[in-house]
Amino acid sequence: MAGHSKWANIQHRKGRQDEKRGRVWTRVIREIMVAARQGGGDPNANPRLRLAVDKAKAANMPADTVKRNIDKATGNLEGVSYEEIRYEGYGIGGAAIIVDCMTDNRVRTVAEVRHAFSKHGGNLGTEGSVAFQFKHCGQFIFAPGTSEDRVMEVALEAGAEDVVTGEDGSIEVLCAPADFEPVKTALEGAGLQPEVAEVTMRAENTVALQGEDATRMQKLLDVLEDLDDTQDVFHNAELDA
Repeated sequence: MAGHSKWANIQHRKGRQDEKRGRVWTRVIREIMVAARQGGGDPNANPRLRLAVDKAKAANMPADTVKRNIDKATGNLEGVSYEEIRYEGYGIGGAAIIVDCMTDNRVRTVAEVRHAFSKHGGNLGTEGSVAFQFKHCGQFIFAPGTSEDRVMEVALEAGAEDVVTGEDGSIEVLCAPADFEPVKTALEGAGLQPEVAEVTMRAENTVALQGEDATRMQKLLDVLEDLDDTQDVFHNAELDA
């Protein structure tokens, strides 16, 4: 259960996300609308919507804003209809990149994504070109110093698939997407608060980038993340901070 440390990269990513808090509401609202349209407007019966509502609460979004967008998505109010699109491509050094978007204009979105890749040293690939290098899973990451034995005991009992200990003592818990909520509830109920708790696309293998290559890759990732229609960007690059 040993694993390569990702703590520095996790902290780096969290820091950059914190710098972009102003755009969180837009992305959460889109996620709420798509989740509600696909699975219904009751968070208790729709795990994806429940996760989106949790993100909204974490971003201090008012409850009436959440409800209004659920109503829009379920037809109780008139609203914009978004569709989900996934783009796959390659970054610096052949690093794999997945860009998940929600858009009301597919033509505009693919043009913007393609332009971002080509302008900043990457290449937009075809469907399935890099997705096989990632695993769709629930992921929890605990800071170094957290009790490995306690995390392992609680996580595996709750249905987690694996517990991976990093070289620096950080602990990563992995589970099937459908088991995310029960594992999260069990961990938090045991007083174990993860630094990261999300359903994600986790890279199976990584590509180490340093110096100028790392800088160029970060620029490409920043541009992709800043596109209006981007919801998430996943990649397998290990960047020196």
